[in-house]
Amino acid sequence: MGNYRDRRVGQEIHREVTDILQKKVRDPRVEGITVTDVRVTGDLQQATIFYSTLSDKASDRKKVAEGLEKAKGLIRKELGLRLTLYKTPELYFERDESVAYGNHIDELIRKLNETN
Repeated sequence: MGNYRDRRVGQEIHREVTDILQKKVRDPRVEGITVTDVRVTGDLQQATIFYSTLSDKASDRKKVAEGLEKAKGLIRKELGLRLTLYKTPELYFERDESVAYGNHIDELIRKLNETN
């Protein structure tokens, strides 16, 4: 699961990336995304940022991914200024599928209850 420092740095990155996305990134493609989790490697060299969006359409997903990829440099630069780490981790963005999966399970349960 990782040690205490990994989790602490992950929480700090989570907080800062959320703030940077709200206040610094002006790209309309990344508006309304929610950072759900951050996982940092043991050597603190890489951080995977999981996010979710309100829209489930494939075209919107692609736009958000492109917007995050374009903003990655700015986000990493801002993190470097805000965090007290020797080296700012390389950032990777990944869509959090757990929200969509949860909605799918809810829908299945709802359908099951309707048939009874």
